[in-house]
Amino acid sequence: MSIRRIITYPNPFLRRRSNEVKELNGTTMKVVDDLVETMYALPHGIGISAPQIGEGLRIILVDVTRNPHYKKSNHGKLILLNPTIVEASGEKVTREGCMSIPDFVAFVKRPRIVVVRGWTTEEREVEIEARNLEAVALQHEIDHLDGVLFIDRITSISELIPRNSLGKRKR
Repeated sequence: MSIRRIITYPNPFLRRRSNEVKELNGTTMKVVDDLVETMYALPHGIGISAPQIGEGLRIILVDVTRNPHYKKSNHGKLILLNPTIVEASGEKVTREGCMSIPDFVAFVKRPRIVVVRGWTTEEREVEIEARNLEAVALQHEIDHLDGVLFIDRITSISELIPRNSLGKRKR
């Protein structure tokens, strides 16, 4: 296991569609272990995808328990291989940020509830119904697997908010 460097925008690797995981082998598990090690080494990450560490595989990790407001209303640590959204409903606008675009956040509209199907590292197919922040995080990470970034979901660059301006108060 190792902590990997996060690839940042505008690196073209972030725009590639990731390859399906065909088999769970040592190489695949090394990517999974590195995702875990990398995300938990960072202070506020609630999700990460293989492309963000330079791996073109359809693997994501989401754990919204790292957000104090969502300690109970989620599934805990989710590692999914080849995840797909099979159902989506409702609507939610949430402030999103990304480790690959570290200097900005934006308000993004997404479905509030999603059902995601994927495979676990125990080679079981699972279907997970997620709501609110967990649903947003899953959608955000699955987007990465298709080369889509949260900035693609806003209508204007003027909607980007510098991350360093958050929390600053005018005096």
